[in-house]
Amino acid sequence: MSDFGMKDFGFSRRLLLKLPIGLGLTRAAVAQSPELQLPNGKDSFHFAVIGDTGTGGQAQYEVASQLAKSHEAFSFNIVTMMGDNMYGGESAKDFQRKFEQPYKPLLDAGVKFYASLGNHDNPSQANYEKFNMNGERYYSFKPRDGIRFFAIDSNYMDRKQLEWIDKSLNDSKEDWKIAFFHHPPYSSGETHGSSVQIRTVLEPMFLQHGVSLVLSGHEHFYERIKPQKGIPYFIVGSSAKLRRGNIEKTDLTAKGFDIDYAYMLCEIDKDKLHFQTISRAGKTIDNGMLDRPNTKSPAGPAK
Repeated sequence: MSDFGMKDFGFSRRLLLKLPIGLGLTRAAVAQSPELQLPNGKDSFHFAVIGDTGTGGQAQYEVASQLAKSHEAFSFNIVTMMGDNMYGGESAKDFQRKFEQPYKPLLDAGVKFYASLGNHDNPSQANYEKFNMNGERYYSFKPRDGIRFFAIDSNYMDRKQLEWIDKSLNDSKEDWKIAFFHHPPYSSGETHGSSVQIRTVLEPMFLQHGVSLVLSGHEHFYERIKPQKGIPYFIVGSSAKLRRGNIEKTDLTAKGFDIDYAYMLCEIDKDKLHFQTISRAGKTIDNGMLDRPNTKSPAGPAK
């Protein structure tokens, strides 16, 4: 198996589109508290998902404010980050303005953020303590018995990392194996679309080792992909960047949202995954339930 890097995927570092004029959101709308629709079970596992966040701009702060409001009602202990954690500079002041300040209420509450690397990120971010990467470009962690997350560096899938993914997934005894990384294997995005080479190398391992859920970013919108070969895929790449109207009509989309910024809440209760995606205005844009793949109950569409 040969090594391949960012150039092989044709990724570019073009300037990203700014939020279009006339989105029509007022500060009053942004201040609306989101209505929780997940079961919010006492013994279930709660987590949140954000992606493409590191702008330090108003949209990031507004999404972060809504995320903090959600935490008040839905007490999650971890937030997974889909990459592009820092756009532009990565000085100490940048980390403060683009991460520590917007998410201060959550950090103060003891919520842990777990980052993956995007194509705009310097790999040295792995050494930033608050990203909980422990100096590694790729890593796994188990927040609870039966659940393990696998953070993958989709920028450079060298042989060493691919061997680690294969072995780590194989050795994992957890029922829930959740992979998260930047470039989506499936996407209806006009700008990027599906990362076919990523899919080619990762999907066989995901299928062989029973991966339960795949989360990614890169596309600056939200998309819930119809389960592919039984595995559910989500794109959450609009927590601070947005490409309005960028989702093309394809057979992949179960639900798409590309008119405002968003984040996702997730709840695992035994073999069920409940999810709710919320815009920066506090509006629920998607929610539902999926059965864990590889159980007696087949993976089905969300509500």
